[in-house]
Amino acid sequence: MLANLTYRVSSLSNFQKDFVLRDQVRRAVVSILSNIAEGFERNSPKEFVHFLSMAKGSAGELRAQLYLSFDQNYIDKKEFKELYDKVTTISKMLSGLMSYLQNANLRKKNYQVTEPEALYQRIIKQRIKVNNP
Repeated sequence: MLANLTYRVSSLSNFQKDFVLRDQVRRAVVSILSNIAEGFERNSPKEFVHFLSMAKGSAGELRAQLYLSFDQNYIDKKEFKELYDKVTTISKMLSGLMSYLQNANLRKKNYQVTEPEALYQRIIKQRIKVNNP
């Protein structure tokens, strides 16, 4: 959803003329997705965390580029907020997943990441327990 919205917004006439920024914004959003996928395929929790960290870095890069895009009037306030909120949410989710994987590793739990949706649900349940003791 973030990638689709980013591509749509960066195809607008003003934005489209700034080839460097347009391409950099698109590369950043693709990098988020690609690093998550590549890390997952490594089948090693340590490498997965490493690639999640790179994806989080790309999310930060995208947020910075969104500010620049807004300052240049390539996107309006509504588009900026929608994209910014989505990338911030993804960044927080990446942090939560990284924390989960690192803590599970520290406790020497026998775990394997086999189903991203199941893992995500476990993280959500764990967050609910922590936030509502």
